Amino acid sequence: MTFSETYRDPTLVAQTIQKIHAATRQHWTIMEICGGQTHALMQHGFDDLLPEEIELVHGPGCPVCVTPLELIDKGIAIAQQRNVIFTSYGDMLRVPGSTLDLFSVRAAGGKVKIVTSPIEALQIARSNPDQQVVFFAIGFETTAPANALSVLKAKELNLKNYSMLVSQVRVPPAIRTILSDPQNRVQGFLAAGHVCSVMGYQEYLPLAEEFRLPIVVTGFEPLDLALGILETVKALENNRNEVINAYPRAVIKEGNQSAQEIIQRVYEPCDQKWRGIGTIPDSGWKLNATFSDFDAEKRFEVGDIQTKESEICISGLILQGRKKPFECPAFGTICTPQNPLGATMVSSEGTCAAYYRYQWK
Repeated sequence: MTFSETYRDPTLVAQTIQKIHAATRQHWTIMEICGGQTHALMQHGFDDLLPEEIELVHGPGCPVCVTPLELIDKGIAIAQQRNVIFTSYGDMLRVPGSTLDLFSVRAAGGKVKIVTSPIEALQIARSNPDQQVVFFAIGFETTAPANALSVLKAKELNLKNYSMLVSQVRVPPAIRTILSDPQNRVQGFLAAGHVCSVMGYQEYLPLAEEFRLPIVVTGFEPLDLALGILETVKALENNRNEVINAYPRAVIKEGNQSAQEIIQRVYEPCDQKWRGIGTIPDSGWKLNATFSDFDAEKRFEVGDIQTKESEICISGLILQGRKKPFECPAFGTICTPQNPLGATMVSSEGTCAAYYRYQWK
């Protein structure tokens, strides 16, 4: 058995699930805050495997889903300009804006290209000096270092035709917002291992202490998730309000210092709007003054675009763990992956997409 296969071993997962059953005496509500973990939990049927006392709810852990509607519209407005090559990850193309999506812009002749990294977008800029190349820089702390590196490289190369439309969001302020809500039901968190591999988990320590709950760092394989839930349940049952690292093969307390230095060099903290949730103080990063010339929102003067969310879509409540997708009257009927009302249905990490794929009959 290879190292990775160990974390997919059904026998080890089953043994860990048994330990969760043995440890569970009360009802507990646990939130994972990573879209990749949401899909893994649904794919492997954790809702059916866990004790009925354990309720899993799903947080705002999908970067595509939380990108604000007005930023989608700003991206569409930029992409429609004649001298622009607009680059983005594939998920973003079908996220609905107010009236269009980026896929529609491409179908109408706009130069919208799917890329797998910001460095690929940077190379497109180098190969097309007569075109303005814009990269849609979305993501949590995980994507921030690579996005920042592309700006550092563009400045080093003195590229005048590369810029980023930035929507970089941070997890700890979102956790604080969820826990501060009077309607909050979350009693324990599974923290995303890839975010913590970059940032470490020191920022979670004051949250665990202030809100008196456990936060467990875990990975994405079935055994990772089972171990993370087990550690969360044990901490809850024993009233331990602490941060636990259940993903030590990838995460250390201090995180990746080199990556953090790159982030600090290029970005500065800012208040950030989250789609369906609203503005969360200090929950984002924007390009600092040194690199503001690479800010596409300023370069293309689209800063004053205003939007209004769909009155039918309840993705905001789903992202806060207050509702499940099947509680939405549009789910699976007028809202499907082929015709999504909200980003939680279209994104490969969206909660609605996970329920539609793995539970919808």
